[in-house]
Amino acid sequence: MIDLNQIDDLARRLSDLVPPGLRESREELQATFKSALQAGLAKLDLVTREEFEVQRAVLLKTREKLDALETAVRELEQGRSDAG
Repeated sequence: MIDLNQIDDLARRLSDLVPPGLRESREELQATFKSALQAGLAKLDLVTREEFEVQRAVLLKTREKLDALETAVRELEQGRSDAG
C-alpha cells in the first residue's frame, strides 16, 4: 500500500493548486483530498512491496521445481523409448 506520508504530500500539493480565493479553507481541502485519496486507494487491490516480494519468491521456486520436473519427465520418456 502507498505510504501515508506520500498521501499527505500529494494532498498538500493538490491543496497548493487551489486558487487564492479558496485558500482560507486550505486545511479543510487538504483533509478532503487526503480522505478521497485514501478511499480511492483502499478500493484498489494493492499489496505491499513485502507481500509482492514473498509471492515473487514463491513463483520463482515453483518455476524451478517445474523445470526440474519437466527435465525428469523428459529423461524418463527418453529412457522408455531407448528401452522399447
